[in-house]
Amino acid sequence: ASAGGGGVAGGCRLLLLGLLAGLGRAAAPPGGMLYPRDTPSRECKELGGLWSFRADFSPGRDAGFAQRWYRRPLRQTGPVIDMPVPSSFNDITQDPSLENYVGWVWYEKEVLLPLRWLQDNLNTRVVLRFGSAHYYSIVWVNGVQVVEHEGGHLPFEADISSIVQGSPGIPCRITVALNNTLTPHTLPPGSIQYMNDKTRYPKNYFVQNIRFDFFNYAGIHRPVVLYTTPSVYIDDITVTTTSSESVAMVQYQVSVVGSTLYSLSLSLRDQEGKVVATGDGPAGELKVLNPNLWWPYLMHENPGYRYSLEVKMQAQVNGTLLEDVYTLPVGIRTIHITRTQFLINGRPFYFHGVNKHEDADIRGKGLDWPLVVKDFNLLRWLGANSFRTSHYPYAEEIMDLCDAYGIVVIDECPGVGIKMPESFGNKSLQHHLVVMEELIRRDKNRPSVVMWSVANEPASELPPAAYYLKTVIAHTKALDPSRPVTFVTDANYALDRGAPYVDVICVNSYFSWYHDPGHLEVIPLQLTTQFENWYKTYQKPIIQSEYGADSVPGLHSDPPLMFSEEYQKAMLREYHSVFDKKRKEYMIGELIWNFADFMTNQGTTRVLGNKKGIFTRQRQPKSAAFVLRERYWKIANESSCLPPIIKSHSLFL
Repeated sequence: ASAGGGGVAGGCRLLLLGLLAGLGRAAAPPGGMLYPRDTPSRECKELGGLWSFRADFSPGRDAGFAQRWYRRPLRQTGPVIDMPVPSSFNDITQDPSLENYVGWVWYEKEVLLPLRWLQDNLNTRVVLRFGSAHYYSIVWVNGVQVVEHEGGHLPFEADISSIVQGSPGIPCRITVALNNTLTPHTLPPGSIQYMNDKTRYPKNYFVQNIRFDFFNYAGIHRPVVLYTTPSVYIDDITVTTTSSESVAMVQYQVSVVGSTLYSLSLSLRDQEGKVVATGDGPAGELKVLNPNLWWPYLMHENPGYRYSLEVKMQAQVNGTLLEDVYTLPVGIRTIHITRTQFLINGRPFYFHGVNKHEDADIRGKGLDWPLVVKDFNLLRWLGANSFRTSHYPYAEEIMDLCDAYGIVVIDECPGVGIKMPESFGNKSLQHHLVVMEELIRRDKNRPSVVMWSVANEPASELPPAAYYLKTVIAHTKALDPSRPVTFVTDANYALDRGAPYVDVICVNSYFSWYHDPGHLEVIPLQLTTQFENWYKTYQKPIIQSEYGADSVPGLHSDPPLMFSEEYQKAMLREYHSVFDKKRKEYMIGELIWNFADFMTNQGTTRVLGNKKGIFTRQRQPKSAAFVLRERYWKIANESSCLPPIIKSHSLFL
């Protein structure tokens, strides 16, 4: 186990651990989680920028609750600093105690709302939405608690209309208490270890233990938005698609909240704005003739094609006609798997992509547009057509670009580091099911998402893992029957208790790195044996979901030695020689670990983080990036039906 931030805490452990254990919800809150958009009936106000911030360094981490910091401006409770939102708080200051802080931190923002939002007779609903916050959040508006949410990486919101309306001209004070403590029952799990040897540690000294290999950044990581809807509003939209060569069907379901007396009309428009299908009512299907299908990058000259589904609701409320309009991007595509293939729109698709992290200097896991766009440009330069959201759901803004650019996604929940037996119990399982509900509710309409991953490298050889993984996978399939489900394993094929329930086998292996380090010559035999054992046992398509080696940029050695750029290149080539044989049979993808170097906890095997990136943390290419680029474009050109001009474009991307 690796240890996260250490600290000293007093006797009030209830606030640190008990609150997290006792406040979890039994189920995801009902309703939809549509992404906030400006429409003729809706307005958005982004709250990014500088927030007031204070970490609770009291012995029990409980001063903020004992003194009710949420009841008055945070600056009146003690010293505050400026904190950018979105960002992680860990790397923003020069304070080492904040870098590794574990416990409650407090954020605050005061905003003035437009007068038109605050007049009750306008039938306006005001909603406060967080893209994500790590990990347990409690939110107050003007001292009134409005929402709690357990878990990072996923959005949550609250209707604050009754609190802010009727008080025009008065600032709206938003206060957030955020706890990054991980317990055996959170997702990801962790544990707090108190060091009781008084000859070696200060009194009440503790560390946060984790079983995953990336830094446990915390903070308000994604946009915070205030948005409005009418009091009767479109709450959720669910879309699925089927298609043939000449016709596609778009099945839809729309839920409306606030009234049972309403009408719905739907228009599907192509990218030129032409209406290609119309419908009405809360459920039905739209027929699209000669559809433009959503194709992955490098499978079509126009990848990522999306229609716009405009949903319009009208309702009478107290003699007033209310109208709500929401526009949802829709990609028409199908998914089918066989024992040896993964088919998109009936054509074999081979995943040649990467694993990533939301990670960068200074900002940590905070959403940053220049970084996001740079990463997508690098992905397309590389010839990558896919990635896995290792090891948690990525920002909605990133997912939007996957939809738009045709980058295929294996959408993974935060089920990483599930190693302890107590993390396979009913309490953990209940929370895991809720997380899958929240993830699918958020991403169910995305054409780029072709498969759900419910965990990464769980201790799937343990006896309780069988029921646990079977239940999570079955629940995921019940929520979304339209997509295959997997989890990513590093267990022995003969001992894995979750593999019988997945649709696609995803295997991580690091031959000649963590196993037989330095011995590149063992890769062909060991990797071939791995594939043959898995396929013989399960007769399911296989993705090599992780492989790779650390390399320190600028470190060279010939013959190749570990940690040199030459060793990373040599390892990739050994793996690729086996991949080229197995992708002719039942192998359907390869995802390098990792796209870019990323931060981890400190340890004797980590020099300022994990160095398995083919790009540095600053997004500069190592030698391995050019090896992978040559390979990916070669694979794309072999399997593509693109015109020669598109193929040659790879030289200039």
